[in-house]
Amino acid sequence: MADEPKPEGGAAEPGKPAAETPKAAPPKPAAAAAGGHTPPKPPAPMASTPWEGEIPGQLKERFGDQIRECAAYLGQNFLAAKPDAVIPILEFLKLEADFDYLVDITAVDYPKRAERFDLIYILYSFARNERLRLKTMIADGAQPPTAVNVHVGANWLEREVFDMFGIQFAGHPDMRRILMPEEWEGFPLRKEMSIIQQDDRWVKENLGIESGQ
Repeated sequence: MADEPKPEGGAAEPGKPAAETPKAAPPKPAAAAAGGHTPPKPPAPMASTPWEGEIPGQLKERFGDQIRECAAYLGQNFLAAKPDAVIPILEFLKLEADFDYLVDITAVDYPKRAERFDLIYILYSFARNERLRLKTMIADGAQPPTAVNVHVGANWLEREVFDMFGIQFAGHPDMRRILMPEEWEGFPLRKEMSIIQQDDRWVKENLGIESGQ
């Protein structure tokens, strides 16, 4: 008996399931097809919600337009304020709202922005078991007032911000580096500093090697 021709178009032989037709691959973006790289998507805006209640109400009543925003993000409350109001707000939160522990002070660098730095104070209340962030924006070269007279622990925290970002705090009792050597040039967490950039002069003079990398 002569061999029967096989069905065309992927038809199944008797007693066998039909073969699946391969799916066409999705078209590649033009940049990838040309051997380039697809540009990354811009970050989504922070989806914060209004922070309402006793404390934000008291803050707005006491400080008025010095408060720029009271909001919450992922369950964490924060307020944004004008620089001149930061120390009075820290005093109010410590003495009248039980936020008596200054956990940290840090900064974020936005080099293309007129008010280049976000300066962030992280507070905690043992009585309330709550954390709160106070944020302000300052220009490069601005000297915000020290918080040492409100929280003694601000001493070392402000020195670290100075050491990493070059932000000096007016009235600080000992404004000098705390992590890097006193003679170190540059501030490691400013955006113009490469993640692998080192003060090669200091490395050569003090460690006797050509590079710290």
